[in-house]
Amino acid sequence: MDVRNIAVVVEDVDAARTALQWALHNIIRYGDIITLLHVYPLTRSKSKKKARLLRLKGFQLALSFQDICNSFSNTKVEIVVTEENREGMKIVATVRELGASMLVVGLHHHSFLYSLSMVENNIANYFNCRVLAINQPGVSPLSPTMGVQGRSTNMDFSQIHISGLQVPDTPQPKVKYRICPDPTAIICRLRRSRRRR
Repeated sequence: MDVRNIAVVVEDVDAARTALQWALHNIIRYGDIITLLHVYPLTRSKSKKKARLLRLKGFQLALSFQDICNSFSNTKVEIVVTEENREGMKIVATVRELGASMLVVGLHHHSFLYSLSMVENNIANYFNCRVLAINQPGVSPLSPTMGVQGRSTNMDFSQIHISGLQVPDTPQPKVKYRICPDPTAIICRLRRSRRRR
């Protein structure tokens, strides 16, 4: 059995925690390496104190995700905390550098996938692995959510193979022709059409 490296994007949102828990329940096998990847925003400040503080907060956030992983036996966890350079491109570069076979992302309104697709035309060329985007279901005040404790049956799962986030070409509508529009309109000629003079 080959060892897979699965990268999980660490963000301070519930969708990222849900994605990690879903991956631990459904994807991770014995011997797989989980890389917790946190990218903190680029600081324009000249003081290194602010960048150091952001790096420290990112590492503490990744440690809280590692606590989730430690509740599962036989998980090997690595933590990578780095600074963003462009919208989502640092995540792409780090995933390629790690040689990850899969990227797990918690999908939310400010996800890097959306910002990356706005900047780049075809983001499928950047990823060399499968991208799993886990969407946490919204809680409706009208319908109570019923789920089994410890199970992932109440999660909305969406798997994204990014092969071009673009609008597909729509074919031209077909023009409908009637084969026989009106049976009474058919005229049969029984006589010859030549006139003799």
